[in-house]
Amino acid sequence: MTSQTARATAAPSPDLTRETVGSIAVLTLNRPGARNSLSEALIAELHTALRDIHDDARVRAVVIAANGPAFSAGHDMKELTARRADADRGRGYFAEIMNACSAMMQAIVQLPKPVVAAVQGVATAAGCQLVASCDLAVASEAATFATPGVDIGLFCSTPMVALSRNVPRKQAMEMLLTGEPISAATAQAIGLVNRVVTAGTERDQAIALAHKVALKSAYTVKLGKAAFYRQAEMSLADAYRYAAEVMTENMMARDAEEGIGAFIEKREAKWQDK
Repeated sequence: MTSQTARATAAPSPDLTRETVGSIAVLTLNRPGARNSLSEALIAELHTALRDIHDDARVRAVVIAANGPAFSAGHDMKELTARRADADRGRGYFAEIMNACSAMMQAIVQLPKPVVAAVQGVATAAGCQLVASCDLAVASEAATFATPGVDIGLFCSTPMVALSRNVPRKQAMEMLLTGEPISAATAQAIGLVNRVVTAGTERDQAIALAHKVALKSAYTVKLGKAAFYRQAEMSLADAYRYAAEVMTENMMARDAEEGIGAFIEKREAKWQDK
């Protein structure tokens, strides 16, 4: 078999790859030729991976990274435009894709383990939404962020949900109304990312950050992450009532008893994740 024939018959690369680094699952967007746009298939693969990870005790944290110069250019506009020929001009398909993408983004928030974005390049529209949906984000100094839908007559309404829950309103509205990109430094200043690092190190730095959290009690992290997002939607009084209930439940946990004991006794805690 010639090398040319071998290339022709080789299986295509998956849109999403998964590898394990210690207790960290690294999910890598792998459509570099399409700027890692979130196609129907990629959205489904991401959601499936998150479901698989949800109850996998071996995985204590997740990193979402990407291959190529772009982190993600958002929805696959060529895929969406092709459905204009449908009898309903694509309405049914558009609704299906937007709801599927929204469900995948919520699966990140609902995952009982921390999710860290490793952003090496441009993250626009739903790509920016993906970064905002992650619990933590590490960005290359070369990364940029934008919600430019307004430039093509398509306001970034679904990205707006995650964006507006991460950055102040005025900054979110400026990004949404102008479509202009912001630098990694600006993204850090407004709270969209946690850290800006030297280009080329963002993946390793994101894994290192994930490892820091992975050393904690998985039970405590699960409880705390869920409480964080739930209380954020409550009034101040309701949030305090709810948080007090969570703290009480947490105090009854074996890991809290062990952790407090280890602190008092000046020794390293031994987690049982319960």
